[in-house]
Amino acid sequence: MLWRCCLVLIGALCTPVLSKHLSNEEFREQVSLQTLQDGRVASTFSFNILLKDATPREPRTLIFDDESQHYNLFPLALGQILREYAVTELHLTLNAGKWNYDSWGYPKERDVGTGAALWAWMADGGPTSIDYRWQGLRNALAGLFCASIGSLDEQRTTSPVLPFAPEGSLPDWGVEHELRHASLASEHVCTENLTPFLKLLPCKSLSGIASLLNPHRLFDADWHGMGLHVLWNPDAGVEVRLAFQLVSDPLRISAGKKQDWSFSTLFDRTIERTCPVAQSSIVDVALPREALYNISPEPPRIDQNVAFYDLTNMSEALDVKLKWALDFTYPLDPLKITSMPISVRRTLQGASQDRGQLSLVIKNNAPFPLQVLYLETMPWIVQFYLHTMRVSSDTSGDDFISNISYVPSVPHSRPATFQAVLTLPTESTVYLTIDVTKAFLRYTEHPPDAQRGWDLPPAIILPLSSSNAIRSEFVGRIYTPPLLVDLATPDFSMPYNVIVFSCSLIAFIFGNIFNLLTRKFVVVRLGSQQGTSKSKHD
Repeated sequence: MLWRCCLVLIGALCTPVLSKHLSNEEFREQVSLQTLQDGRVASTFSFNILLKDATPREPRTLIFDDESQHYNLFPLALGQILREYAVTELHLTLNAGKWNYDSWGYPKERDVGTGAALWAWMADGGPTSIDYRWQGLRNALAGLFCASIGSLDEQRTTSPVLPFAPEGSLPDWGVEHELRHASLASEHVCTENLTPFLKLLPCKSLSGIASLLNPHRLFDADWHGMGLHVLWNPDAGVEVRLAFQLVSDPLRISAGKKQDWSFSTLFDRTIERTCPVAQSSIVDVALPREALYNISPEPPRIDQNVAFYDLTNMSEALDVKLKWALDFTYPLDPLKITSMPISVRRTLQGASQDRGQLSLVIKNNAPFPLQVLYLETMPWIVQFYLHTMRVSSDTSGDDFISNISYVPSVPHSRPATFQAVLTLPTESTVYLTIDVTKAFLRYTEHPPDAQRGWDLPPAIILPLSSSNAIRSEFVGRIYTPPLLVDLATPDFSMPYNVIVFSCSLIAFIFGNIFNLLTRKFVVVRLGSQQGTSKSKHD
């Protein structure tokens, strides 16, 4: 009886302290599902954790011991990294596959570049340089997410400020903030990255919307990717947004002509219980506009053709189902279904292993002219020749490119950064070509799969518009697919062939000589022995 009273007393004393810490933190989760024009379904999971009235660590305080951090909802492992390297803003994305803008439109999570991408804003003025802290940040995140982020070294690091402007606010500490950006197109997201991703959530994958993140279905999707974003807002605090996005094909899952889907068919799971610490837990489904359908259970609220389900007061398991009355038919002309104002195609031409040509084709589908920023961050293995650049269009005019900025690469040290503003006339196509040369690498610089080639990071197209001509959901980075470059590669099988041939020859010669030197040859006369044995028998 006494120990029960002690537990009650301890709980009463700890409740105000726990409530105080929880009042400084806020967790919200949401999943959005939308049926795309080609019958696929895009699912976007978003988990927001807010640490109220918090500020990033000033780099000049790194010489002192940091104050103790007490978190209940905010991920401690991530918070320690942010404080250790005085990071003001952080973005990390891991994507697998190619996002099809023409068929799928603009994604809710805009950073869909293939592979791994990491960029951060950090202030100067600390006891250690920004490059030193950038290196430590890469290694720390590589260990946290079990990814090859540590290989984003200085040979892949650039600072394109305009395309990667801060999404939050930067504190005014009297010092400058600098950007560090790096990408690795050959890195993909897998279960090893999803597991630490889920561990950063307050409820993990045990309850709430995160319980739908079934790795067997996530990595079976046509496209999938995850992201980590850390922002600072002076009016709110430090915000962490964890996002996972995938594109599923219900037609492939059902093996029929129906594009019907549900939580059970898409994720092989349902939401059994809510996350108890979530202030908001929302499921929203974009409803079809020109089709007969049936959605169950009946949504409590429909706003602007979007059905909303609030899970905070959920009493039973939720399995949203959307069924169509008619079979799905593919559009006869896929080019006419695009809702994007810009279509981009980027290729690397040329069969030679020392020279080639980079080609960019941008089509303006809008009934008004556009200006876009074109960014290339090319590794030093591919070098540009700016005097060979040609820009043309299927319309009249010659002022299609302006504000060219080029930072040449340094072999074995720094990549090249090329930026330019392209003017796209109304409903026209602009062509840009530039000759490139391919480096001749040392044999120790080739990757293990050297015959496959080198992955080049995607280019970035950023629409520039001060008017309301482009809708706000289209004002953001557009990523092209990555490229694969074939470099002059030695035949790495020859050393193996030489070793095998040499060893076989040496073994043959050595074996014969060894037999001659160690064996004793004796002449045995079989006939005389038989005669002797016969006479003795007689």
